[in-house]
Amino acid sequence: MTSKTRGYLFAFLAICIFAGQDAITKYLGDRYPPLFITMIRFWAFAVFVFCFAASSPGGVRGAVTTRRPWLQIVRGLLLVAEIVVIVYSYVHAGLAMSQSIFQATPLIITVLSIPLLGETVGWRRGAAVLVGLVGVLVIINPVDIHFDMSLLLPLGASVLFALYSIATRAVSREDSAVTSLFYAGVAGAVAISLIGPFHWTEVQGADWFALAALCVCGTLSHYFLIRAYGLLPAAEVQPVTYFQLVLNVILAVSLFGEIITPNMVVGAVIVVGAGLFTIWREHQLAKRNRA
Repeated sequence: MTSKTRGYLFAFLAICIFAGQDAITKYLGDRYPPLFITMIRFWAFAVFVFCFAASSPGGVRGAVTTRRPWLQIVRGLLLVAEIVVIVYSYVHAGLAMSQSIFQATPLIITVLSIPLLGETVGWRRGAAVLVGLVGVLVIINPVDIHFDMSLLLPLGASVLFALYSIATRAVSREDSAVTSLFYAGVAGAVAISLIGPFHWTEVQGADWFALAALCVCGTLSHYFLIRAYGLLPAAEVQPVTYFQLVLNVILAVSLFGEIITPNMVVGAVIVVGAGLFTIWREHQLAKRNRA
């Protein structure tokens, strides 16, 4: 098996586990406060990143060392905020709808990278962003009488994750990936631990298995994704992640009885197509700059 094949295998495993993680999150979110669920999830994530840092060259001391401490902490806050919002989104907007809208994240990153990172976006990527935003409007269907404000939750989560991704790009210029992963887990765990205990809820016996599965999925998915990025360029990993939308829709329909409307399908196809074009264009420009 070649390294590229193993990279795609790790990426596919990560996406499958992410989809299962989302389904478990939806299940628990219907029964417990999102802040409580996020706190338990981040405690497990923090343990994982601590162990991962300890086994990396330089150990924990090397992972803690950063030239951008405040920005690293902000990244952790953005990530934990995004997860809290997406849990609320799964509960109030539905798993399928939330994931359909969340696919606009690469487009939002492209837009925000202009003022925040000083990047230049050509007319092709600009047009792709506009097309993708039209796709989001098709999914949300604001002219329909059934529209409600809960559909803005996944859009808010997408913006938060886009800001997290841009901050990650900024710190990656000076810090290692291990350092960024460490701060995302630890800073996020500390932040949610200041709020989460006030929302502590007694867990039913059977649901402890779901919480444990959520923690295991969170650990394995990040591990497999890290391995995938270690073997493949980001431009080759990103398109695979869109398969998560398909898996989430299947789980949403089969497990939670959600209804997939034609506008959701059409809008999701538009958003994913625009996102794939944007990723491909960024990859082409990166190759040209290296040449």
